[in-house]
Order: sequence, then structure tokens, then C-alpha cells
Amino acid sequence: MTNQPPPLSPYDASADPALLEGLRREGAGWAEEDVRRLGVLAGSPEVQEWAEQANRHEPELRTHDRYGHRIDEVDFHPSWHHLMRTAVAEGLAGAPWADGRPGAHVARTAGGLVWGHTDAGHGCPTSMTYAAVPALRAQPDLAAVYEPLLTSRVYEPGLRTPTEKPGLLAGMGMTEKQGGSDVRTNTTTATPTAEPGVYTLRGHKWFTSAPMCDVFLVLAQAPGGLSCFLVPRVLPDGSRNPFRIQRLKDKLGNRSNASCEPEFDGTVAWLVGPEGRGVKTIIEMVNCTRLDCVMMSAALMRKTLVEAGHHARHRRAFGALLADQPLMRNVLADLALESEAATTLTLRLAGAADRAVRGDAAEAAFRRIATAVGKYWVTKRGPAFTAEALECLGGNGYVEESGMPRHYREAPLLSIWEGSGNVNALDVLRALDREPGTAEALFAELELARGADARLDAAVTRLKNQSAEASPPAARRLVELMALTLQASLLVRHAPPSVADAFCASRLGGDWGHSFGTLPDTVDLTAVLERALPGAL
Repeated sequence: MTNQPPPLSPYDASADPALLEGLRREGAGWAEEDVRRLGVLAGSPEVQEWAEQANRHEPELRTHDRYGHRIDEVDFHPSWHHLMRTAVAEGLAGAPWADGRPGAHVARTAGGLVWGHTDAGHGCPTSMTYAAVPALRAQPDLAAVYEPLLTSRVYEPGLRTPTEKPGLLAGMGMTEKQGGSDVRTNTTTATPTAEPGVYTLRGHKWFTSAPMCDVFLVLAQAPGGLSCFLVPRVLPDGSRNPFRIQRLKDKLGNRSNASCEPEFDGTVAWLVGPEGRGVKTIIEMVNCTRLDCVMMSAALMRKTLVEAGHHARHRRAFGALLADQPLMRNVLADLALESEAATTLTLRLAGAADRAVRGDAAEAAFRRIATAVGKYWVTKRGPAFTAEALECLGGNGYVEESGMPRHYREAPLLSIWEGSGNVNALDVLRALDREPGTAEALFAELELARGADARLDAAVTRLKNQSAEASPPAARRLVELMALTLQASLLVRHAPPSVADAFCASRLGGDWGHSFGTLPDTVDLTAVLERALPGAL
């Protein structure tokens, strides 16, 4: 056998300067040793095999036991549980909320960026568990019971009384058949019982991921309007709460993770926050899961870039290594720029989230608008990126055994999950209109790079003009410019000149085509590639 690349694994998923520099810069340098250890583990043959097996052997729904009792359980391959156990133990679920160190949320995000080189599916329950904590705090009596369990580093699968388990996972049920993202049209009803704060639910949800979680935050129509509720799968007395899984979704990607259509009929639920404030309550959860969508997109970019670089380094065509072919070098360098910009923005958003949690109002305002901007743009770039990286492997990349088709199928989900492109673009307009401090926070961030690059300065001026005249039909154009100027600003301030100049020339200067691999001749391809894939190209 000749001219075939060796297996990539073992490799170090944390061997990324943009990741490690961002980790330190955003206040979590203390976690570098753990992130590096997790990166080595993520790139190990054993863990890469877990990811493959978890996706090859998909979850199976069991609605009834052998005697006909309704059980509504989902069975998973052992590899899924290996991945989940590691993720929870490494603090990628709710643990940061119990960690008082500055940078705890940044450390979790960095861990997700390297552990994301494994399987994206199990990132769903860990993400929702992380995101449930701030929403649950709207009801202090419930938070006192459940938060210590949601922030635990112990993973214990199986349904039983939540307070008898050493650790819990949380899910979320928002969308319904008739409304999708328009959750105010939800028809699931919540009827008060004689016990204060306790209701019974009746209705359905159209897309609820991770039905094997222990508790769920659910939106339903109470007498006072759309409200948020905590729904446990098992009630305090040990009986099953009605949570009837009608079917599992047959999805394009994210195959290792179960997503379902549950129906509620007399399902017991506890009110979280005031009646009629359900969207405001659960939006705290959505803000966190949107950050994780950015994080996972950045992780997929980095993973597929590493795969493409490895292939190019070992595959020969037309008398030379692919890595030495000028046009392939342009493609890989262009992908490297996109990956670094996504990673740098992800960690900046995580830093803002961490500081917002600790009471920094300016960072909270920046987080509010920048997370929606990042969610829109980075997740939009993901599918095109993974397609180009797959193409670098040619026919080998189109074969399931390469793993690249799995990554390619995964990428579109992240732009749909937690609000599709239009929802996030319009959310940016809503922030500009109703929360003026968000615009001030964004432009204050961009001002930090003023004078460093004329192309960036010109883009910021254009952005200010467009922001003043923002309208729904132009929302996507505006948010795209926001994302590019924000990424460019971060790279100009923190990345090597070769990276920052190449990004500004191509993304802001107009010297770029409509696909990856169209960087101008002025770009120092070698410097960009040596940073992204050191010693290889």
C-alpha cells in the first residue's frame, strides 16, 4: 500500500495556538494543564473509536417493557456513556457554576473546543445541563434542590428519583409543531394544582433533544401566560412522570444523540419564575446554548482542518505532496484563517459570559449582542468550511470511514439549533432597538483596534452607518459585517500580523473570491500554515 496517509490518531486536539492563547487571555490560564490533558485524550485512538461507535450504533427507543408497562426509555451504545462520563467529569456540563474561580466558564468552553474533536451529539445534554442552571435560579427554592446535582461531575445514566442520584442532566422543551421558533404560539397548557407552584401539563413538543435527561425546562401556557416549568422524568415518590415519547427524530446528523417528540398528559411540573415570564426565564438558558453552538462549530472547523492538513501532508499528487501544491496551500491557509477567527471569537464570548456572571455590566451588554452575532455567523460558516475540508481529502473524504461525512452532516445543525439564521439576525436588531447599551458595548470593543488596520477602520465606519439604518430585510447583511469586523478586531489585536493582515485583506478588503482558497498573492501562506499546523506545511 502506497500513497495513503497513516491514521491521524493519536494526536493532540489542544495543539492550537489560537486556543491556548485565548484561554490565557480570557482569564483561565490556570486550566491549561487540564485542557492539554483533555486534548490528548480526545485525540487518542480509543476515544476516537468511542465517537465512531456512538454514531454507528444509534439510540433506540423502548416505549414499553415486556409486560406492556409504559417506560419511554432510550438505550445507548456503551461508547455514548463513555463519552458522557468523561465530559461530565471534566466539567463540561454544569460544573462551572459551582466553581468560584474567575475564568471557570472560559475553561469549560476551551475544554469543549478540544473535546469537540470527538462526537458532537453528546454535547447536547452537557450543553443543556450547563445552560439550565442560570434559568433555574429564577426559582431559588428549586435551585437549592437541583443546582448541586446539575453542577456535579458525576454521570449516572438511568431514570430514578432525581434527589437520589449523585448527578443530574437537564434538557429543554420549547418548540411545538405549529410554531417552531415562535414559541408564543405554544398550545401546551399548564393547569395549577392545589399545591402552590405545582401544575399539570397537557400538550406536545415537536423537537426535544436528549429525552434521557433527568429534568427538563419546558414552556407552557399557564393562566397568566407563557411560563417556564421544571419537569422531572421521575417524581419525588419514585413514580414515572407522564413523558410519552412518540418517536425519535431521524436526523441528518447528530445521530448519536436522541431527539424526540414527547407528549404530556397530566405531567407534573414546577413553575420556574413568575407566570407569563417564560421566555424571559428560559432565555438565560438559550444564551448559554447559543454560545455552545458557536463553540461546537469552531471545534468542527478545527477538527476538519487538522484532518485536511494531515491528509495533505502525506498524500502525493502530480509529483509532489499536496501540502506543497500552491493552490492547496491557499485553500488550507484560508481554512486556517476562518478557524482561528472562529476560535478567537468563541473564547472572547466565553470571557464575556464569565465576567457577566460576576457582575460586569459592560461585558453583559457585549455578551448580549455579540453572542447572537457569533451564533449567526460562525455557525453559518461551518457547513461551507467542513465541505471544503472534506474536499481536501478527495474521494477518501467522501467515504464514511474517514469520519468527514459525519462532521459535514453535523455542521448545519448548529445554525438551526437555538434559533436559525433569521431568528438570530432579528435578535441583533431587537438588541439594537431595545437595549442601546449593547451597540455601545460592541463599538467600544471595536474601538480597541482603531488605527491598527485601515481596512478594519473603514469597515467599522460602514458598520456604524448601517447600524443607524438597520431594518429587517437587511438584518443578515448587517450581522455579517458585525461578525467580520469583530473577528478582524480580535485578530488585529491578538493574532500574529500575518494572520490579521490576511484576514483583513480577504474578509474586509475585498481581495477575496467566493470560495475558500482565493486568498490574495500578498498573503504569507507559510506563516499562516505554520501557526495553524506547526511543523507540517
